[in-house]
Amino acid sequence: MTITEPKLIGLVPDHLKVRSARILLESLAVQVDIGFHDFEVGAPQRLLVSVEIWLDDVSMPHDDDPAHAWNYDFLRTEVEELASARRYNLQETLAHAVFERIAAFRGVKAVRVRTSKPDVYPDAHGVGVEIASFSGPWPEA
Repeated sequence: MTITEPKLIGLVPDHLKVRSARILLESLAVQVDIGFHDFEVGAPQRLLVSVEIWLDDVSMPHDDDPAHAWNYDFLRTEVEELASARRYNLQETLAHAVFERIAAFRGVKAVRVRTSKPDVYPDAHGVGVEIASFSGPWPEA
């Protein structure tokens, strides 16, 4: 016996339809040789990287098929590869490298990248940078 899910297509009113789809990679911890102070050079630090990707296609992946969705492992690997590819003086440089890599993918409507060093100040959660393909808190429709 198989249980089928009810089909609810057409029951959601237009004013409640999906208008935005976003993929999130939040606070991925990576070890990065980053910083320009003498004590930072050659001493990898923990860096938290967050990536938000707004998609052109807001529809649900067809038939719940992973082949029609973003691969989170791929996104994570891209960030990790960039973080370990070289030494960085500035968080801004790494953030722009991640941004450019992600923004180049097909289907991306908008991107925001945030980096943060969580271990710099004992009285702060972190210090970092954020860049986005839009101004304001959210991309326009």
